[in-house]
Amino acid sequence: MTLSRRTALRMAAVTGAGLGLGVAGTFPAFAADAYDALRLRWIDTALKGTGYDPAAAPFAGALTLLGDSAETFRTQMTPGSSALWPDLPLGTNSANVTTGFRRLLAMAQAWSFPGTGRTGNSALLTAVLTGLDWMRTNAYTPTTPKYNNWWDWEIGSPQLLLDTMCLVYPQLTAAQVSGCLAAVDTFVPDSKVALTNTASTGANRADYCRVLVVRGIVGKSSAKIAVGRDGLSPTFPLVRSGDGFYADGSFVQHTSVPYTGTYGFVLVNALALLMSLLDGSTWAVTDPDRQLIFDAVPAAVAPFLFNGLMMDGVSGRAISRGLTGGDPGGLPQSDHVRGHSWIAAILTLAGAAPDADAALWRRMAKGWIQRDYYVPPLTNGRLSLPALAAMKSVLDNSSITALAEPTGSRVFGSMDRATHRRPGWAFAVAMSSGRTQFYEVANGENPRGWHTNSGMTYWWGDTYGNGQYSDAFWPTVDPQRLPGTTVSRKPLANSEGANTKPAASAVWTGGATDGTYSALGQDTRGVGSTLTARKAWFCLGDQVVCLGAGITAADGQWVYTTVDNRNLGPSGTQALTVDGTVQAETLGWSKTFSAASWASIDGFGGYVFPGGTEISAAREARTGAWRDINPTGTTTALTRRYVTLWMNHGTDPTDASYRYILMPGASAAQTAARAASPTVSVLANTKLVQAISDTATGVTAANFYAAGTAGPITVSAPCSVLMRESGGTLKVAVSDPTRAATTVTVTIARNGYTTATSDPEISVTGLAPVKLQVEVGGEQGSSRTITFGTGSTVTAGTPATVNPVADAYVRGGTYAATNYGTDTTLVVKNSTSADFTRRSYLKFDLSALTATPRRAVLWVNGQTADSAGTQALISAYAVSTDSWTESGLTWNSMPALGSLLSSGAIGLTKDWIALDVTAHVRSQYAGDKTATIALAQAAAGNAVVLASREQSTGRPFLQVVQG
Repeated sequence: MTLSRRTALRMAAVTGAGLGLGVAGTFPAFAADAYDALRLRWIDTALKGTGYDPAAAPFAGALTLLGDSAETFRTQMTPGSSALWPDLPLGTNSANVTTGFRRLLAMAQAWSFPGTGRTGNSALLTAVLTGLDWMRTNAYTPTTPKYNNWWDWEIGSPQLLLDTMCLVYPQLTAAQVSGCLAAVDTFVPDSKVALTNTASTGANRADYCRVLVVRGIVGKSSAKIAVGRDGLSPTFPLVRSGDGFYADGSFVQHTSVPYTGTYGFVLVNALALLMSLLDGSTWAVTDPDRQLIFDAVPAAVAPFLFNGLMMDGVSGRAISRGLTGGDPGGLPQSDHVRGHSWIAAILTLAGAAPDADAALWRRMAKGWIQRDYYVPPLTNGRLSLPALAAMKSVLDNSSITALAEPTGSRVFGSMDRATHRRPGWAFAVAMSSGRTQFYEVANGENPRGWHTNSGMTYWWGDTYGNGQYSDAFWPTVDPQRLPGTTVSRKPLANSEGANTKPAASAVWTGGATDGTYSALGQDTRGVGSTLTARKAWFCLGDQVVCLGAGITAADGQWVYTTVDNRNLGPSGTQALTVDGTVQAETLGWSKTFSAASWASIDGFGGYVFPGGTEISAAREARTGAWRDINPTGTTTALTRRYVTLWMNHGTDPTDASYRYILMPGASAAQTAARAASPTVSVLANTKLVQAISDTATGVTAANFYAAGTAGPITVSAPCSVLMRESGGTLKVAVSDPTRAATTVTVTIARNGYTTATSDPEISVTGLAPVKLQVEVGGEQGSSRTITFGTGSTVTAGTPATVNPVADAYVRGGTYAATNYGTDTTLVVKNSTSADFTRRSYLKFDLSALTATPRRAVLWVNGQTADSAGTQALISAYAVSTDSWTESGLTWNSMPALGSLLSSGAIGLTKDWIALDVTAHVRSQYAGDKTATIALAQAAAGNAVVLASREQSTGRPFLQVVQG
C-alpha cells in the first residue's frame, strides 16, 4: 500500500512496522497481524488503488476533487441535536444517514490518500473522528429503530462506516471501534447470510457478506470473516428461478427483473472485491462453484457490453438515474458510466481468477476501454481510484492485446432479452412475459418506464450512435414512442403497471438461435391497456427484419409502432431521407408518406419498408429534466432533438400488422439499393405464425404461436425454428419460448442428408423429409441445434411414449412403514433427518416397444417446495428389482439404488425435468422388459414435489426413440 510519509509513519506507529505494498496472494510486511494485513489490502483494493502516480492524470484531478469536496464537507459540518450536517436531518429520510457516512468516508479518504491537498490534515482527521462519534451516538446505534429504506441501515450505511473505519483505524480508540461495530452487528447480524435465509439472495446477499467480512477485519474476528465468506456460497450456483445467474446467461434480481447492468454488477463487484481480498489468506474463498462466477463474465456479462457501455435494457430502473446535485464533475450516470464500473469489476475479479480467465478478461477490457470514444473511461469522474488504476494499468501494458467486439446472436430466455452482434454494430431487444415485469419502479425511480420491456429495440455502431441513450435520452424522449415498441396512446399515470407482469398466458417470449442468427418473438400485452400483439425480430447478416401481427386494442386510442426515435443531441441536424428525397430540417416538421419504400437517417442507419408502407415522420425538440423520472434528479431543463419514424395502426385496430427492416449503419444509397433488390421474403405474418427467408444468409426462420406450417417448416406445437442452408449443410435450431412442451416435432421439407451432428436432445425420426423430435422441456427457452451434412451417419428412429404402470414415494424415519402409492405427488429429498428424507420409484412396462431403444428420457414435472431454499438437483438411478407394488412400497421395503443414470435441476417455478435413462432402459428391454427407475438426491438438498401418474396434468412418462 503506497501512502504519504505522514500517513505511513502514523500507521507504522500503530502497527510497529514499515511501509510495504500488498498484492493478491501476499501480505504487506508492515502488518501487525493478519487482520491488519487484510485491512490494508482492502484499502488498496476497494478504496485507493495501487500502481499509479498521484501527480499524473487522471489521478491528480480526481484526488484534488476529492480533497476539495472533503474540505467543503468539513467546513459545513455542524454537529447539532438532530443533524451532523444541516441539510441531512435525522428521523424520516434514511438516505440522510447513508449520505452522512458517505461524506465522512470522503473526508477520511482525503486525509489518508496522497495528492488530495489535505493529506494528513489534522483538522480533517479531527472532523472525521468527531463525525463518527456523533453518528454512532445519534444516528446509527444499536438501539436506533429502522425507518424509511431498509437498504440504508443494512447495506449502504454499514459499508461506508466500515470503509471509513479502515482508513482511520489507527486513530480510533477501542471504545469507538466497539461502539461502531455494535451498531453494525445490530443491523447486519450473522443470520442475514445464514444458508437457510432464502430471503437473502443475489446482490443483496453479497452486500451483506461484504459488511460481515470487513466488520470481521476491523473487529479482528475470524468468526465474522468466516461467516461472511461462507455466506457467499449461495450466490455462486446457477439458478432456475428467482435471483441470480441462469444457465443461459440471464441475471435476475427482485425475482423477475432483468438486472445484469446494475444488481448483477453489485453482485460480481462484491464477489470480486471479497475474493481478491481473501485470496491467499486463512479465509480464502475456495468453494469450487466460484468458477461459475468466472464463467459468467464471457457468457452473461460481455454480451451486454459494447464499446465500453452496458446496455440499458438490463439496467432496470437505473436508467432514470442521470444527474443529481452532488454528482462529481456534472457527469450523468449512463450506459457508459455503468459499463466502466463493470469493466473495473471484471479487472478486480481477475485478481482471484484462474490465469487463463484473467488474461482473456484483460484483453476484453482493453478493447472496451480503447473503443469507448463517447465517454473515454479515464475521463469518467465517477470512477473510483482503484477502477482508474486498474484500467490505466491495462491500457499501459503493451503485452495485453485488445480483443475486438465479438459477433453472434444470443437469446436470454430467462430474462426475456436478446442480443445480436455483427461486425460494426450491435442490436438488442428488451421484452417481457408472464415471467418478467413490465418495468420496475422503486423509491420513486423510473415512473415512466411503461414500455421499456415491450419490445424496445436498441442498436449502436462501432463509431456512431453510442450516445443515443446516454445523452439525456430518458428524461427527454417521448416515453410512449420508444424504438421498436407497439403501444396504445392511452394516457398512463406515473408508475402505472409498474412491478407487475403481463398476463400469465403471455408466455411466448424468446426465440431460437444457432449462435450466428436468431428468430425472436414476443406475445405483447399493453401496460394498462387492452393492447395485444405478436412481434417478431429476425436477426440476420446486415439487417434485422421486424414484423408485427394481430395488433388489436379497444382503448379508444391510437395504436402505433415506433420504427425509431433517434436522439440527435442538443443541436443535431442529421438528414432524414425518404425514397431519395431529403426532408426538411426544421424543428416541428412532420409528414406522413402514403407508400414509403425506404428511409435513412444520415450517420445512423436505414429502414426498408417491403412493398411500400404508410410511414409518419417528425423532427422535434423535446425538453425534460432528470427530476421528472427520478426524485433525486436535477431540475435543470434539458432539450434534445429527435427524428421519429412510426406506423399508425389507427384507433382500436383489429389484427393490424407491420413489417420493416432495420439496417444499422447503412447509408441512404445502401438502403435504397436494398429496397430495390431485397434479400428477404416474408413467408407469413399473422397472429399464428411469423416467418421469413433470406437469400443472403440462407436463413429461413419462423415463430409459431400454434402448430402449423410456414414455408418448408411444419411444427407440432408452439415453438421458434431457425434453419440455415449453406455449403451443403442444413443447420436447424429449435426452442420453445412457452416452456409448455416436453418435445416438439419439427418437419422440414428437405431430404438427401445422410450425416448429422447434433445435441443429444434432438432425435432424427425421418429423413425424407427431415423430421426431428426435439426435447425442449426444462430448457427454459434455450435452443437445441442439429447440423445435417456433417458428422456421423444418421438414420431415422421411431418415437414411442411409455407411461408408468406404478409409481410411489417412500419416506424414512417414523414414516418408514407408510405407503404413499395413491398420492398425487412424488417427493424427493435427501435430509440429515430421516423423517424428512424421501425417494420416488417408477415402474415401466417396455413390452410394447418394437425395437431396441436408442434414446430414452424420463420426463417428470414439478418444483421445489422447501423453506430452506428454492433450487434443487434430483437424480435418476437404475433399480434392478421390479417386484415392488404401488400399494405396498415403503421405505422399509424399497429396492436398493443402483447406478446413477443422470441428474436434472429444478427451481421454484413448476417445470419439466428431463432425465436420460437410456442405458438402463436398453438393458431392461433386453431382459425382462420391465424397468424401475428411482429418483433421489445424492447429497442433502431441498425438497422437490413432482406430479405422480395419479394427477391429470404433468404426469411422468418415458419418451423413447427406437431403432
